[in-house]
Amino acid sequence: MIRPSEALRLLHINWVLLRHGLDEVILATHLFRPVRFLLYLSPFYWLRREKLPAYPVRMRQALEDLGPIFVKFGQILSTRRDLLPDDIADELAKLQDAVPPFSGSQARTLIEKAFGHSIEEVLDDFDETPMASASIAQVHAATLKDGKKVVVKVLRPDIERIIRRDVGLLYIIARLADRYWKDGKRLRPVEVVQDYEKTILDELDLQREAANAAQLRRNWEGSDILFVPEVYWDLTRKNVLVLERIHGTPVSNVETLKTQGISMKQLGEQGVEIFFTQVFRDNFFHADMHPGNIFVEPSGRYIVVDFGIVGSLTTEDQRYLAENLLAFFNRDYHRVAELHVESEWVPRDTRVDEFESAIRSVCEPIFNKPLSEISFGHFLLNLFQTARRFNMEVQPQLVLLQKTLLYIEGLGRQLYPELDLWTTAKPFMERWMQEQVGPKAFTRKLRRNLPQMTEHAADMPLLAHKVLRDAAEGRLELKWKSEELKQMHETLKENHHNTVASITGAAMLVSGAMLLTLGPSIMLPATVIVTSGIGLSVAGAAILLSTWMRSL
Repeated sequence: MIRPSEALRLLHINWVLLRHGLDEVILATHLFRPVRFLLYLSPFYWLRREKLPAYPVRMRQALEDLGPIFVKFGQILSTRRDLLPDDIADELAKLQDAVPPFSGSQARTLIEKAFGHSIEEVLDDFDETPMASASIAQVHAATLKDGKKVVVKVLRPDIERIIRRDVGLLYIIARLADRYWKDGKRLRPVEVVQDYEKTILDELDLQREAANAAQLRRNWEGSDILFVPEVYWDLTRKNVLVLERIHGTPVSNVETLKTQGISMKQLGEQGVEIFFTQVFRDNFFHADMHPGNIFVEPSGRYIVVDFGIVGSLTTEDQRYLAENLLAFFNRDYHRVAELHVESEWVPRDTRVDEFESAIRSVCEPIFNKPLSEISFGHFLLNLFQTARRFNMEVQPQLVLLQKTLLYIEGLGRQLYPELDLWTTAKPFMERWMQEQVGPKAFTRKLRRNLPQMTEHAADMPLLAHKVLRDAAEGRLELKWKSEELKQMHETLKENHHNTVASITGAAMLVSGAMLLTLGPSIMLPATVIVTSGIGLSVAGAAILLSTWMRSL
């Protein structure tokens, strides 16, 4: 049931769509198709269309007008290139969180409520003018009592209610699109909104973000290529995050970086190294590494901020992804197809030869270009889109990975246009695979499992003696438990019960038929005895069979 406030919001959404010339989005549905001709008869429609920008541009502008939650949705939607055409995804990627800040006095009130004390009791200084403002939170500079410089990130007032309201509306729109839009089934709008809901609600918990930052900092402690600011846990709450203040040049300011004498080639290659190290060594990667979240120290070391979105892979996904990449580097398309089936990214009944042929048709045109001109991220995108034709399941962790890789590759080539991500990545992949399957991997797994093995080692001789003794005395039993076997057993019992009933009924029919055939005669007593004996014998056999089946 739609509440009045939701109905008004829906009306506003439709008005914004119409104002940006997106009436075809509404009228393309089956619901409005019968009256669509009325629009095409309007002179205003044709005059206006000559002045309208391209469809993807109008879509981006409409999302910007609808407010910060829809901007955030558009940003996340732009990463779902497995679902969207490239022109729309490219345009939505331009969406920026250009959101006006809320007042510093409001921020102070929210922070004091979270601390349970006045700001003066906790901080030595607090700047009410925000350093940055985004759709969910804004950041203020502050100083601790011990003189350390920090930033205080605080959620926007009433943001959770606003988000839940707009997400509810997105669900309504998604369900309507799924039902009435011709591409609804293919693009799965409800699933997209579900992914967005999880991501956006996770970002509302700043303690979760703090935990992500702490984990990344621990992974890169002492690194000379990446720095992660420290979290001040004593001052962090669900809606307030206090971090060490960083100083660096925005990575998008290439001219300033060059004047600082920083090597652009080294910076680009280190960005690739950071990405693959996070994915394969740590299995914990920053999944929102757009240029606005990355800074560079004068020494050339990267600094990252904003840890609301992180990703990780299962051990199996890590290995399959690494093997896939190496197979691509070697143009072994058959192995790529096999890996997709083995990992169950595509159904097990997929024909490997057909899938191999489809992958080859995507890859060969790309490999005819110089490696420096090949977009690694778009290459993976094309692969995923090809796999979707073979019913590949959408892997949320791979979507995050693809999004991050596109960011990193775009950033690397902005810094150093000749960056060859393939050549940079291949040695890393080969080294990681050797560590996973070679002697080092065996030693590492043995060391990890040694405590558990040691704990049970003392019991092994006794258990072995018991097994051998039971075997020698004929008391060794094999117990096999299986749901399929149990179901087969029950089916067999049921079939045998049905057989018993059938045999008993047949015996009674035979007796009756013989009585009717012979009719009343002098032989009747003998016949009754004989036929009854036959019937009772058959019924008795059936009962014995039934008793045996119950004992199984």
